[in-house]
Amino acid sequence: MALHDPRPKAELILLSITFIWGSTFIVTKDLLSSVSPFAYIGLRFALATLLFGLVRPSSVRGWDRASIRDGVVLGSLLFAGFGLQTVGLQTTTASKSAFITGMMVVFTPLWQVTIERRWPKLGTWIGVALVSVGLYYLTSPAGSGFVLGDLLTLGCALLFGLYIVLVDVFSKRTDVAHLTMAQFVVAAFGGGIAALTSEQVVLRWSGAMALEIVYLAIFATVIALWLQTTYQRFTTPARSAVIFSLEPVIAAVLAYLVVGERLGALGVLGGGLILVGLLVSELSDVVFRPKASAPGPS
Repeated sequence: MALHDPRPKAELILLSITFIWGSTFIVTKDLLSSVSPFAYIGLRFALATLLFGLVRPSSVRGWDRASIRDGVVLGSLLFAGFGLQTVGLQTTTASKSAFITGMMVVFTPLWQVTIERRWPKLGTWIGVALVSVGLYYLTSPAGSGFVLGDLLTLGCALLFGLYIVLVDVFSKRTDVAHLTMAQFVVAAFGGGIAALTSEQVVLRWSGAMALEIVYLAIFATVIALWLQTTYQRFTTPARSAVIFSLEPVIAAVLAYLVVGERLGALGVLGGGLILVGLLVSELSDVVFRPKASAPGPS
């Protein structure tokens, strides 16, 4: 590993935002009792757009065609993924939604091979396999049967896998502040249009509802997506997805503590396999490093 390798720091930051995202499932599930799905997305990203513009003024200046193009693509994927996930949460549990969203760990390396023609290393594939089995055990005991919300969430996982790969591609060629701002604008606009055209808008304002929106906009959107867009380029999409697979474990723990969603023994086993898969992927460069040839005479 090269001196001053930025990857360890980047992966630690990605792991930290995974803890934030793990908390969003239970918060969003509660929030949806007060606001309709697309109105929620519109509000969340509109607030994020305003806040990011205030703290990062450069994000609203100096746009070029490439920034707009790449930002619109990422923003569209982000909106579509959140839309499927949020609508799906109406008919599935918070923990199950998190588990199925975690299936992006399977789709991401496939997108990586398709788009970047870059094959993940052996340790990453082993990590993906362990995480996939873990997600199966986590999902099975978390709910009864496969419902429409689960199918929608699976579509979300497919899109988020593509999103992770394109963040890797676009963040290396486009200004990161512009790329982040464009995502927020597109998702806010998409949420607003979808709310007005495809749902009966519900907004029951309360102190708790306002706090939940603010939390999701600041921590899970402005901070988390800005950090992801900035630092994910220093690792691979497949390794990023393995790191993000810890999200359902965090969501399951919070769902158990806050609303009493139970997993059972298989669920605990699944969580353990996800952690093992994460460790295998992270340590793969050490475990699977080719042995150096013996040094020749100096």
